[in-house]
Amino acid sequence: MTRTHMPPVLVTGATGRIGRGVIDQLVGAGVPVRALTRRAEAAATLPAGIEVVTGDLTVPASLDEALRGTSAVFLLWTVPPTTAAAVVDRLAAHTRRVVFLSSPHRTPHPFFQQPNPMAVLHAEIERLIAATGLESTIVRPGMFASNASVWWAPAVRAGDVVRWPYGAAETAPVDDRDIAAVAARTLYQDGHAGRDYVLTGPESLSQAAQVDIIGNILGRPIRFKELSPDEFRSETEGKAPRPAVDMLLTAWGATMGRPAFITSAVSDILGVPPRSFPQWVADHVDAFERDPIPST
Repeated sequence: MTRTHMPPVLVTGATGRIGRGVIDQLVGAGVPVRALTRRAEAAATLPAGIEVVTGDLTVPASLDEALRGTSAVFLLWTVPPTTAAAVVDRLAAHTRRVVFLSSPHRTPHPFFQQPNPMAVLHAEIERLIAATGLESTIVRPGMFASNASVWWAPAVRAGDVVRWPYGAAETAPVDDRDIAAVAARTLYQDGHAGRDYVLTGPESLSQAAQVDIIGNILGRPIRFKELSPDEFRSETEGKAPRPAVDMLLTAWGATMGRPAFITSAVSDILGVPPRSFPQWVADHVDAFERDPIPST
């Protein structure tokens, strides 16, 4: 079904994993898309036939032209919080609806209740949106399945051991494609205004079990080597921000001994089950293939 009569939907974060996925879903549904990028040359990486505009969330005045005439905005915040209030004011002046990619900081599960600067920022943006009276939908993905490629793929490509803390800590990884599909659906489908959706994968899996799944799909064993929190801090020194490392360690530690929080939101909205973690790995197996041995 095409919806070419609709005013365009503005997608921020258009060249990132989720933003690009939202664009692809909207294009597939026949929804006119306007993609916001900070660099004009990024247009070459986006689908043909969509409108690409330049603008920057850190310069709110640069958004006015991009927002003009839009039916809805997908808001993905990737910059410091300084300009959040001014950006939300501009959204309210130019459009009637916003779908905000937030986090599950309201979810009563210990994994999501640890101190987290990003959650504080998300809560403030949600407050700003609510104060404007905009129609809004809040989309709250839990642990991204794609974190596995960031965290574990380098070790898997290089050998057969993943050194990581809290192997027994359970999460329910959600596929980026499901996140994008839900966000897109709530941008053009009626009935989602005022709703708040926590998105998870279908299954609670320990971190060690996730590593086992990667090995099984690759056809070779991958061992999980348990690190203490202090060992993990030492191994990530200079590679990851210390506040992010401490936040993850606290969250994993808090969830030990209990299953991950799981919702039916993906299947409720899309009408199909969420993709499983094994399916995500199988579809991204190239990220984990062994590095080629240099020729001598």
